[in-house]
Amino acid sequence: MSITAERKEALIKEHARGSDDTGSPEVQVAILTERILNLTQHFKGHAKDNHSRRGLLMMVNKRRSLLDYLRGKDEQRYTDLIAKLGLRK
Repeated sequence: MSITAERKEALIKEHARGSDDTGSPEVQVAILTERILNLTQHFKGHAKDNHSRRGLLMMVNKRRSLLDYLRGKDEQRYTDLIAKLGLRK
């Protein structure tokens, strides 16, 4: 259900704005998106896992908040990120 360290490093390198960037909204959204996709796959086989579903909803809300922040800060970065990740809107 969680992502591996190697996958997380790859996501950070792919979406980082600089060499030491690990906390920008782009990186955070990319990591959350990967975790959300993993949990979505998990629920296909474990439909009644409501404890993990709560965590999924919290991650989705956190991602939405980060995307709203990014849209208010820089519209171009926002549109580039959602296009790169394949998110709606």
